[in-house]
Amino acid sequence: MAGKILIVDDELNIRELIKFNLEKAGYKILEADDGQVAVNIAKTNRPDLIVLDLMLPGIDGLEVCRLIKNSRETAAIPIIMLTAKNEEIDKVIGLELGADDYLTKPFSPRELLARIKAVLRRSQKDSSVSGALTVGKLTLNFNRYEAYIGSVKLELTPKEYEMLKLFATNTGKVFTREQLLEKVWGYEYFGDTRTVDVHVRHLRVKLSQDIEIAEAIETVRGVGYRFRDLE
Repeated sequence: MAGKILIVDDELNIRELIKFNLEKAGYKILEADDGQVAVNIAKTNRPDLIVLDLMLPGIDGLEVCRLIKNSRETAAIPIIMLTAKNEEIDKVIGLELGADDYLTKPFSPRELLARIKAVLRRSQKDSSVSGALTVGKLTLNFNRYEAYIGSVKLELTPKEYEMLKLFATNTGKVFTREQLLEKVWGYEYFGDTRTVDVHVRHLRVKLSQDIEIAEAIETVRGVGYRFRDLE
């Protein structure tokens, strides 16, 4: 079974276009034309993925994303944002709120389908590491997808957790931004690499209660990032 997708867009023709192509691919479709309805459907129907337009009546797409990612029952649902805006800030804010990917209108239905498959493949993939790992004061529980500094649980988005897990299980290894996109997002990303920089910055902020751990995520100029060994 391909999965259940919630399409959130106030433009009927856009919803119909996406619905037609996704149903052809075998997905079951849910629809919402405003933000509050989308939040309610996400809580009651638990879709496998949400395609979310940013320009919505009532509460906008960024607020919808924030509400979904801040709710324990819906936080793990991946979100692909759609935006007709050219301003980079909207994409950056959406990624910081926990969105998994974005597409700018007009977009190719084929590209959207490829992005959906990739995001679902990544989100549904079982962890290849079991048990727990402790690096300095940082502890990762792989079975429960939780991270702690000391006894304090970190409130991480799914992508932030996956990135931290990748770093912590490969201390000292340098990852290019492209490698991080492929390993954390699960596909080769066709676009700029700002996605990685946004998530690294947000992750550092959440780790900042322990400066040593936050600073362990090092920028390798002209290459990418690595996690310094804290032992």
